[in-house]
Amino acid sequence: MFEKAISMFTDQVDRIINSESSSLKKAESGIRLCNRTLSELQHMVEKEDFEDSAAEINFFKNIKPIPMSYLIYFTEVRTCELSIPKAGNNPKIRFLEKEVKKINKFFSQTKDFVNYMEQSHNYMDPQYFTRNNLDYHPFAPTINYYQYPEFSTSHDMLWAMIQAMYKFIHYIREKLQKLQPGNKSLYAEKQPKLLLWSGSKTALVELIYALYADGSLNHGNVEISTIISSFEDFFNTKLDQGYKTYSDIKARKGDRTKYLNQLILKLENKMRRDDGL
Repeated sequence: MFEKAISMFTDQVDRIINSESSSLKKAESGIRLCNRTLSELQHMVEKEDFEDSAAEINFFKNIKPIPMSYLIYFTEVRTCELSIPKAGNNPKIRFLEKEVKKINKFFSQTKDFVNYMEQSHNYMDPQYFTRNNLDYHPFAPTINYYQYPEFSTSHDMLWAMIQAMYKFIHYIREKLQKLQPGNKSLYAEKQPKLLLWSGSKTALVELIYALYADGSLNHGNVEISTIISSFEDFFNTKLDQGYKTYSDIKARKGDRTKYLNQLILKLENKMRRDDGL
């Protein structure tokens, strides 16, 4: 019931993120898109509701948090862009470092739930992701993002906030990197020193979109922009035009999955060589 709305949303949010607009304009466009999508999802739920508790859990755990997390993320980006000092690199760096401390404090306070979600547990899902336990809300946002009691569970907002903060961390890190281009320690925690992507960026985008299409990461509950950001961090590279590159791949004549097919052939050849030893 929700697949078309989410598919359209992810396509549109990718276009916004990969556009040439300023961060502030991207955030404002993203906020409008997220609010429209959440309103559409809310209308669907009010009209048809859920067949059973499993469908309700899936919606509030895996579907609603996609636009909700982007709404929180874009709101945080907009606030940052409007609040960051306008002159001088040092004041800007101090401001961004304070934002990092706030994010770390948030993750410290929610570490048990973060662990529950990242370990793919489900034993508490009926309490966390159905509307039967609305009396317990562990997270009370200071900003009224998009809150309607009949369209909320006790933990769907918290889960969206966690996903949003992962996106926001990447945004903060990129801003700090631009202000401190020689400071490689910003990425040191996440980047293995010896793992650098030495293939073409087009090949990497093809691989990323294949993993995204297969749902191999986070059980399929992750946006393409998050996967791209993670691969950028892990392989110490930049994919500034990921969506455009994917469009170019789709427009290829003949063999559209050229890199993936090469991987298959090379792995098959290696296994045949190994068998011959």
